[in-house]
Amino acid sequence: MSRPDPIISPAIITRVKEFGESDLLVTFFTRESGFQKGVAKGARRSLKRFVNCLDAFCLASLEYTPKKQRDLCFIHSGKLLEAHQGLRSEYGSFSRASFIVELAETLFPPGVSDPRVFDLLKDSLKALSDEGGNILIPITFEARAMAIGGYRINLEKCCICGRAYKGEGRAVFVREKGGISCLGCRQESALSPGMEPESIRALRQMQDNDLGQLKGLDLSGGCLKEIKNVLKLHREYRLEKRLKTAKFLD
Repeated sequence: MSRPDPIISPAIITRVKEFGESDLLVTFFTRESGFQKGVAKGARRSLKRFVNCLDAFCLASLEYTPKKQRDLCFIHSGKLLEAHQGLRSEYGSFSRASFIVELAETLFPPGVSDPRVFDLLKDSLKALSDEGGNILIPITFEARAMAIGGYRINLEKCCICGRAYKGEGRAVFVREKGGISCLGCRQESALSPGMEPESIRALRQMQDNDLGQLKGLDLSGGCLKEIKNVLKLHREYRLEKRLKTAKFLD
């Protein structure tokens, strides 16, 4: 069987570790193929084929041969497109970038591709690098990524009685239903937190829009706190795990 032709594609580098004496094991995400893992032969010694392009969180143009079945990709060369240096020079930015990468890896396992996720991850990493770790960025990333991954929170009607939510008055998030309920069907509690209309409107925008469309989003501290709490409960219930990097959002 002939070997597949090499592919040249923009790729987001998410993880890099030493592999053997001179190689690197690289995890990367592409628009066409999602997350993949490959070996960059001689990358630790090469002065030409991988110049500054295999650092975590950078955007690079990679030339690689796709894997066969369970084999690793073979990465021939790379060219740096965006260094995102700010993510490696400031702890808050690095921590929040680590969170969005781990969430993306959890929602979209190897081989599962979605161009929207690639663009969302690319834009979010750039924004984190440029804006010094703005806490709003990982929150908007999470809301949008969970929605794309099939875990959209229903904010349109009560998930118990079905009555439409008209944007007036508080509602309650019900994690086992993945939606909101009216106060007549569920009372607020630690596991069923309440949300103001402002929070519900903002969360709906986050779920429906890419990062570039949310530039003017300005949230109060109370609204941000409500959305963070709801997303945390929703994420842990749906994914049935706690992400190691989620502590960086606290």
